[in-house]
Amino acid sequence: MPHTPSSSNAHRPTRNRLPATLWLPGPDQPYAAPAAGQVLPDWAIDRIRTEIIPRPDNRPSPLLRVRVEQTGSGTDTEVRTVVSGSPGEDDADQAVPGVPLLLAEIHPDTFTPPACGTPAPLSQPPETAQDAWPGFFHRAHRLLPPEGLLLVATRQRRDDGELTDPLGEVIASARTAGFTYLQHIAVIHAHAVGNRLVPDSGTDLPPGLAHSDLLILSPHPYV
Repeated sequence: MPHTPSSSNAHRPTRNRLPATLWLPGPDQPYAAPAAGQVLPDWAIDRIRTEIIPRPDNRPSPLLRVRVEQTGSGTDTEVRTVVSGSPGEDDADQAVPGVPLLLAEIHPDTFTPPACGTPAPLSQPPETAQDAWPGFFHRAHRLLPPEGLLLVATRQRRDDGELTDPLGEVIASARTAGFTYLQHIAVIHAHAVGNRLVPDSGTDLPPGLAHSDLLILSPHPYV
């Protein structure tokens, strides 16, 4: 697969190191950063469809996008589903059950920093959106075909100088649901100019957040 490094060591990841890749926009891509309210830039979506699972005729792969956005407090979230196909493809080729790529875009507004204090009782409803992640990953595992891949896109959140990184919770929830963690791609919000990275001017992203995180996970049978 294109996302698998060629190094022989990459096929034997250790506990402390997993394959990682940097994605940079091409010089013909005018906007390196995501649009307002988005997790990934458009050029990264195009690259997912053409490079993660290549097709013999070089057509972009069908992609089911699930966008998770915050609409209120706690677990009051909105899920938007978009099926991306190629122009002229048959409807059967874009049918949701056969889509090999499922992309879950988790906007940083849907997670909150861990609260301090005594843990809530088990009978109490979840207080944060990430408490509902295990259920989402179990549903995604049932939806994907065995040869499919789940991609999870998110980014860090910075509030008043405090950085919240959701990757640990995301990966743990995915593994609990039966997914195998294959790859981490850092999608850079800047163009490479010589030996420098030049970010877009006038973006709405918080200062200091220079990339989005894209995780690639594979379903495998339950034991």
